[in-house]
Amino acid sequence: MIQDEQLPQLCNLLSIDDDVTDERYGHSPFSRPIDVLLSYGLIALDKPAGPTSHEVVAWVKRILAVESAGHSGTLDPPTTGLLPIGLGEATKALTVLLLGPKEYYAIARLHASMPSKTIHDVISQFKGYIYQRPPQRSSVKREVRIRRIYELDVVEEHGRLILLRVLCQAGTYVRKLIYDIGEVLGSGATMVELRRTRVSMLGEADMVRLHDLYDAYMLWKEKGEEGKLRSMIKPIEHALKHVKAVVVRDSAVDSICHGAQLAVPGVVRLSKDISRGDLVGIYTLKGELVALAEAMMSTDELSKTDKGIAFTLKRVIMKPNTYPKAWKSSKGSRYEQKV
Repeated sequence: MIQDEQLPQLCNLLSIDDDVTDERYGHSPFSRPIDVLLSYGLIALDKPAGPTSHEVVAWVKRILAVESAGHSGTLDPPTTGLLPIGLGEATKALTVLLLGPKEYYAIARLHASMPSKTIHDVISQFKGYIYQRPPQRSSVKREVRIRRIYELDVVEEHGRLILLRVLCQAGTYVRKLIYDIGEVLGSGATMVELRRTRVSMLGEADMVRLHDLYDAYMLWKEKGEEGKLRSMIKPIEHALKHVKAVVVRDSAVDSICHGAQLAVPGVVRLSKDISRGDLVGIYTLKGELVALAEAMMSTDELSKTDKGIAFTLKRVIMKPNTYPKAWKSSKGSRYEQKV
């Protein structure tokens, strides 16, 4: 049963039914063997200035000798800071990080000296919802869109240099934000340095440097000491703390891994405030992430019925056959749960 306090999304759930898990299959997220963790792990890498995000991911793959890895939220080569990297199956869940805010520290250079009060007054106008058109060198279509600036603070001023802290919605271009601030000031402004310090639930305390990751991996490979490496590679469930949760029976797990929708009889526990249309994480009784799904029923609706499709799959994370087969296939290509 789930007892790991490191997964707050699985605490204080509404119990629909009772069930027990078979300890012969799967692993608690924080007790996975290292070779399994390397297929369901998340690294909050502290990207150095210079390489592209794709180059950094390639280095991580080489260091850890893994076949697949991917990142969330590309950082330009000069930009440093938090680059979330998913290993193996964990890459499929990285999209949930786009649901949360991002924090940056940026150094801006004004093109002319301005009174401090004027600077503060203009910057305060950029808090809240803003219109922003991506810069010319961007990976998205250059259309005006709305982005939210949650917090925008002047941390320090030194002549025409200003250190800003920006907490913003994913997809915000800080370089363009600084350019627009300069336009309103009338002096013009240019971003000269940028560092990302937060992505959703991941922060500076989670960050890992490349050479430290290499040292930890070699310590495990050569001496079997896994503590340092385990502290650097978080289970992918760590990134879903802000996503509502559903816990299912062991008998429902493999059918979900093969693409079956989750029906009411498969649910054991769930978050108390799920509404129709919500994105949820589907978990085993051990706390392992099985899939991401969309709610077809609210918590209240599900608790009052014993049949029907409760959640439709958006992305399957767990490898098939991790848990034993407990379903039968019908004549078509769909699967039917045996719960």
